[in-house]
Order: sequence, then structure tokens, then C-alpha cells
Amino acid sequence: MKLVSTFALALAMTIASTTGAAAAEETPVPGVPGPEQDPYIWLEQARSPEALDWVAKENARTLAAFEADPRFQQLKAEALAIFDSEDRIPFVSIRPDGLYNFWQDKQNPKGLLRRTTLESYRSAKPEWETVLDIDALAKADGKEWVYQGSTCLPPAQNKCMIALSDGGEDATIMREFDMRTKQFVEGGFVLDQKSQGGIEWIDEDTLLVGRGFGEGTLTESAYPFTSRVWKRGTRIEDAPEIFRGEASDVWAGATLLRDNKGTIHARTAFRGISFHETINFVEKDGKWLQLDLPRKGGIYGIFDGHVMISTDEDWTVDGQTFPADSLIAVNLAEWKADPNGAKKTLVWSPGPRQTKQGGAVTANSLYVTLLDNVVGKVLEFNFEDGAWRSREVPLPDNATLGIAASSDETDQIMYTVTGFLAPTTLYYSDGSAPPAVLKTSPAYFDPDGATVEQYEATSKDGTKIPYFIVKPKGMKADGSTATLLTGYGGFQVPRLPAYLGSTGKLWVEKGGAYVLANMRGGGEFGPQWHQTAIRENKQRTWDDFIAVGEDLVKRGFTKPQHLGIQGGSQGGLLVGTAFTQRPDLFGGAIVQIPLFDMLRYHLIGRGASWIGEYGDPRIPEQRKWIEGYSPYQKIVAGVNYPAPFLWASTADDRTHPAHARKGAAKLKELGQPYYYFEDTTGGHSGGVDNDQRAKLQALQFIYLMQRLMDPR
Repeated sequence: MKLVSTFALALAMTIASTTGAAAAEETPVPGVPGPEQDPYIWLEQARSPEALDWVAKENARTLAAFEADPRFQQLKAEALAIFDSEDRIPFVSIRPDGLYNFWQDKQNPKGLLRRTTLESYRSAKPEWETVLDIDALAKADGKEWVYQGSTCLPPAQNKCMIALSDGGEDATIMREFDMRTKQFVEGGFVLDQKSQGGIEWIDEDTLLVGRGFGEGTLTESAYPFTSRVWKRGTRIEDAPEIFRGEASDVWAGATLLRDNKGTIHARTAFRGISFHETINFVEKDGKWLQLDLPRKGGIYGIFDGHVMISTDEDWTVDGQTFPADSLIAVNLAEWKADPNGAKKTLVWSPGPRQTKQGGAVTANSLYVTLLDNVVGKVLEFNFEDGAWRSREVPLPDNATLGIAASSDETDQIMYTVTGFLAPTTLYYSDGSAPPAVLKTSPAYFDPDGATVEQYEATSKDGTKIPYFIVKPKGMKADGSTATLLTGYGGFQVPRLPAYLGSTGKLWVEKGGAYVLANMRGGGEFGPQWHQTAIRENKQRTWDDFIAVGEDLVKRGFTKPQHLGIQGGSQGGLLVGTAFTQRPDLFGGAIVQIPLFDMLRYHLIGRGASWIGEYGDPRIPEQRKWIEGYSPYQKIVAGVNYPAPFLWASTADDRTHPAHARKGAAKLKELGQPYYYFEDTTGGHSGGVDNDQRAKLQALQFIYLMQRLMDPR
């Protein structure tokens, strides 16, 4: 059982969409641009004929510029060879009936859900049994199906609800599937109206459903805020509602508190009152009791007869203060009797520059991954002799570590170990011995002579901002090296060293340097590192990124004409703020699936859900924070911008392609050089198959080579 916070479970249960357009109705708000102030609002209609015609013309111009480059076909072929590689690690989930893997390659571009045995998986060439062929299903249904995962009934996990999206949207349909017969269940559960949200199994004939149920069931952020219990053989429309949040919430819904044996101990619920704040409830005596938990915290899971609680803020309760990022335990029986009065015990709290990441439960142990000064560690926890004890799992030092898979019924667990230059290695343990290497990914580029170093830049307010630089072979500190700087800096999400793969092949091997910055706003050093750079302080993230760029030039690693920046989603906003605030510092900028118009972001896609991160443009005081950096409004006449390359996906129902479209249209209006490309499928993560992904990679690296490497 993977451990998640209530917040993370809310996010997973309500992974969301809009209808593909901006808000249908707008109430004019002073200071928020409307059609009279913004001539490009029509580009917010994702699939209007006018918008798609504009996209087609922009795509043709960009493809002509990049595909004509003699290096393009080679770069695409190199990327595709990596993505289609038959000897890459087939990562799995561990289920009672075998190891499951989702696999895409040249023969199966949409992918296969398949399974094997542990014995076979240990071999160099496992024998796989196909469970579901997504290519065949898409052909039969006449849809561009993208597999979005399955939710299965524990403990056997034979009955599953399969999630499918059309073209890569977050919005899905769901169908009941039998893993034993390898068939969709005739007359089984079907949610055929695409929606955000998900399900949990109560028993074989009952689902807990948190999705859009029509008018009055979605928040302003287009997430569900009601949950229903659906019995087999009845209509979902007739399923009784058991929990309702508020329409003003970001999201809300009911969940199940289940242990690793599949036993349900309670029904819980949540109201996400902002992206980072949650009110939690438990059903007791037929009523919903609000839990006395911190707003930035929640239930982490159940382990060894204890309810585990996580908090992202200091929490003082019963005369004891638990530091932010702590893991806390409550005896399960005591908690069920008195959820708010049961004694709380500290299990773990972070040291300096430490933060916990993911977690997993096996039959007998709790495992938690940590970052310690951006280096990975895994701790194993057990409740022994009335006390919590931990030990560090013996895994390689100075690497990025993760839990790849675990078993609820046994002590089997798998770990990933990776670094910029080290291909990912998969370690395995059955609990009887230390982890040992199970599989190693092949090397996709030549690391000979390349080095990884870590430095610190000084941000505008004096804060030290760490960054990694991957130096290519023979790099000199004379400012001549084409350098790609990337980062994220938001939502408490860390960016960590990981094998460069296609970036190593298409960029580092060809002489480019790669830089990863760890700005405030991210999660590299815990909740405070994030919370110190949100809302009124969001400019700190942009300052940190610019400081790293300046430091690269100061140290002689590169010069502005050779320095490019790249980022996606929040990272696309990061790049947009950087090239509009310091156009002189960068020679190129790749703005991927971005947020860009921050004065209207709450009206576009799922933007309203992120007000907790950025602020609300409808409130004058908060609009002032955002006006200071919103890239769309900061594109002005008389400034030479570094010919940015903006790209998006028509099917992206998360940040919405309108942001990138409008940025390109504004640049065009001012006669500024730019490039724009929009993939018609792919959703928020880009391409839905390996050929699309390879094409996107090649387009971006051709752009970087033309801007940063070629003489100008």
C-alpha cells in the first residue's frame, strides 16, 4: 500500500479537466482583463475553428524552421531509439497475481498492460502475458485512448476500474475490467462521461465515486466536491450522496481509510479549501466529525495498528509541538474511539535540510524516502516493544532514491537509484536480505569525461540557492559553452538529479552543459522552502532562477548568448518570468505547457485551484503581486526578447494551451521573433506515444542548437 496524505489522495481522486475551454461565463472584475483589454481571449477556446486555424499556421511555420535543419532527423531518431529501447527497465507494480507493467514501443505506440512472474522478471528477457492492448482497444472504439491507470479491489486486485482519456486529457472515462479473464466486465461498472476524479472500491459490488455528476457538482476549479456510494446494478444517477463540500472549495470528497490487508477502518473526507490547505473529517456514528488536524497536513495512512499523520506546518496539540514535515502516529483503536483525543506520538521529524518524500507499506514495515541536502535516503520504520524504531536502508550514497514498487502481502520492495550520469538501477529485496541489483537501464549516452558539480548562487535577498551543473567533456570556463538551465520552483515539488537519457544524448554528448536549479517554492528542503516563496513572495522564485543564470555567467561557464532556459507548467511560468524580466541574460527560452497570463489564469483551465500558490487576481491587493511578474502583460514594445519557443498541447486540460498561444500572439503583434508549436494530443505531459515524444525532443534541441550553438 502506498502511503499518501489526504491532500495527495484528494489530488489523485480529483485529477481534473475543464470542458476544453475557458470559463463559459465571466463576471467582469476591475483589473482582470476582459475582451476589451485583451484581443486574444478568443485563443482561450481550445478547439474553436478560429483557434485551430491559428494553431495550424503557427505549426507550419515552426516545423518549416526546425524540420528543415539537417540535424533534425538524426536527433529525432536518437530520441526515438531511446524511448523505444527494448532493454530499458520495465518498471512494475507488485500484485498478488504477478508483476504488472505498462509498456509502449514501436509496435505498441499506445501501449500494453501486461504481467509476468517474479522468476521471469529476474531474467534478461521476461515472458510477458498481455492483459489489455490499448492500441487494439483504441482501434475498436475509434478513439485516441490513453491509458491512465487502474484502481483495483484489494486484497486480490482482480477487479479493476480502468481509466482512459481521449488524446491525453486528464479527464477520463472508467470501465470495470477483470484481470483474470482479461476482459471488460459485461454489464459491469461504467463511468462513460469523461470527468475529473476517481473511485475507490468498498467491496466487489460497491464503489465510492468522486467525479462530476452534472450541474452543481464541480467547484470553480472544475474539481468534484461531492461523493456517492454506487451499488452494482443501479444507475450512478441514483447513487446516494454521502459527502458534500462547498462549491468554493478547490476540491472535496470522501475517501476510505484502509490498511495494507484491504480492511476498511473508517470513511474519511476532506475539503480542500486551497491547494495547500485541507479540512479533514471522519464518519462517526453516522455523522461527519471534523478532525483536529493542521490545515497543511492530514492522514498519511495506516501501519501496524497506527494511524499515521503528516504535517507541513508546526502543530501544537496536547502541549506538544510537532515540527513541520513530521510523521506522527496515533494508536488505531484509540483513534477510532476518540479521533481528536487520542494520544499523538512523534515517529520522525526532519533535521537541517531534510524533508520526507514518498512512502510505502509492506507486510511488516513502513518505508519513507527522504531528501538530505538533495541526496536520497530511505528509512525503514517498525513499532517494536512499544516504541518507534528506524534504520537506514543500505542503498548507494550520493544518489536520487525512490520506491518503485512494494507488496502489501509480503515484504517485497523495489527501489530506484539514479543520477545525472548513472543509468537508473532497480534494487529488490524480499525483506530477508539487503536490497540487491535486479535490473539496470542501459547507458543511452557517453558520459566519458562529463562531470557533475554543485554550486550556490546568491539570490537578490542573500539566500543561497544550490544548483547542479553537468559539464560536457572538455568544457572550459571561457564562457563559450552552450548551457541549458532548467528548474521548477513551485508547489513543494522537488527537482532532483536523474539520469539524463535523451537530454544526455541530444545535448550533453554534443557539447552542451546542463544545469538544474533548486529554487525556493520547490520541495527540495521541505515545507518552509516552499512556503517562503508563494503568493506575495512568489517573486523570490524568479529571483532565485535569475541569480543562478547570473552565477553561471560570473563563473565563466557560459555567456548570455549561449545560455538557454527551459521549463514546463509552473516551470513554463518560471521561464516566462525570467525572459521578460531579464531578456539580456538569455539567448533562448523554451516555454513548455506554461502558465503565462496570470491576470486571467483563474479563468483558464484549472487555474482557480492554484490561487493558494499565486494569489487571486480578483482581489486588488493580490493582483498587485501578480501584476509584478505576469509574463503575458510584461511582453512590451521596444524590448529584444530571446526569440522564445513556446509549445503546448490542444488536449491539455490542466494549464490549457491558451497561455502559450496568447504569449506567441502578443510577441507576433509586437514584431518579436518567436516560435510556437502545439501538439493536438498529448495532454499536460506532452506526447502520448514515443514518436510524438521524440519529435518534441528533436524540435526543442534543434531550437537550442540554432540559438545557442550556431554562430549568429
